[in-house]
Amino acid sequence: MGRAIRGSTCGPGLLALVLVTALPAGAAAARGTGATDPPGQAGKAGRAGAAAQAAAEDPVVMVTPADGSTGVPTDTTVLVGVRNGTLEKVAVRAVKGSRGSLTGVLSADGTQWRSRGTAAPGSVYEVVVTVEDEAGGTAESTSSFSTVRAEGGFAVQSITPHKDYTGLTVGVGMPIMLGFDRDISDRLSVERNLLVRTSRPVHGAWHWFDDRTVHFRPKKFWPAGIKVRLEARLAGVSGGRGLYGRRDHVLDFRIGRSQITEGSVRTHHLTVRRDGEEIRTIPMSAGQGGVWKYHTTSGIHLAMSREPVTIMISPGIRPGQPGYYRKTVYNTVRISNSGEYVHSAPWSVGSQGRANVSHGCVNVSPANARWFIDNTLIGDPIIITGSPRELEPTNGWGHWQEDWAQWTRWSTLKGFTTEPLDRPSGQ
Repeated sequence: MGRAIRGSTCGPGLLALVLVTALPAGAAAARGTGATDPPGQAGKAGRAGAAAQAAAEDPVVMVTPADGSTGVPTDTTVLVGVRNGTLEKVAVRAVKGSRGSLTGVLSADGTQWRSRGTAAPGSVYEVVVTVEDEAGGTAESTSSFSTVRAEGGFAVQSITPHKDYTGLTVGVGMPIMLGFDRDISDRLSVERNLLVRTSRPVHGAWHWFDDRTVHFRPKKFWPAGIKVRLEARLAGVSGGRGLYGRRDHVLDFRIGRSQITEGSVRTHHLTVRRDGEEIRTIPMSAGQGGVWKYHTTSGIHLAMSREPVTIMISPGIRPGQPGYYRKTVYNTVRISNSGEYVHSAPWSVGSQGRANVSHGCVNVSPANARWFIDNTLIGDPIIITGSPRELEPTNGWGHWQEDWAQWTRWSTLKGFTTEPLDRPSGQ
């Protein structure tokens, strides 16, 4: 038999469409009580009562968005429910525009289904529902809706960690950093589709530095040895009025051993601890001061790069002017964007461990510089204290300079605990 469509009596915003699927022939009889009509009473009234009973128990399928809806936002959840039956199968697939389907989750009792993920803009989706009635019969209903058209798209322009620049085993301070090619005004939609999974629970938050830059860091340093996955589910996600994500991205990396280096411009030494144990003490010479730019910054730095050779040029001073220098330096580990490195400085070995004579870098001996670059991961914390000049949170990767309240101030979600890495995607 066919199906009938009738208006829903549900409240606004709940279920906008009711599809009443007729049962196969004989199903109503199969549900009968076994009683017989009294002699001479099997007339019109008896038949009407039986029909009313069968109609009252027919499965009622409810779907939102309503059949024929247009301009549906791409992040709308497709909801399917059934009364007087169970959902045997729900399929939501694009039949015009972008190809693909929406996966979903079925409730334990089989009466509700909700989609996961985001639809594509400018597409028509068909919702096909197969239900089973109480007598074991099945019937199918179909509805459709179309999504809002896109005026433009945005994409991830950069993502860090990166196998070519940082490696995919990084230090315990390493942030996850995303850069977009378009300004994002709908930060909430983007942020809630940036899923972080870990092999151990970690509490963290995203932080917007500007309309194109969002970074994630834990509340505390990452636990050593854990695995991390970023699932940027951005295809079809709103980035602002008429702007939608072009594609999804997945990034897998891991956190290495915990290595934290601490140094003081007053004691002139670096102490390197690995997994809590001191493994090396390194004499150093920090910035000489006098001029503000010649102070080494105090704060929680991160190792940003490892460079066998670096050409260092005096900032803001041209050739021929007093204080100009251009020097080839070996075995350098960058710790800020303002030109600070831990590096080999054979010319200051006599001052290392007792005086500050550099232009702001952390000078160490050639042997210690070689050891340090060989034993450092990108993202390792390098903490310097004792200087009057503080590291700015935007100077390189100075993210840990902000306390948790400051960090989450620029987050739309404010903070969350990561999802398990072993849970299947979409669950």
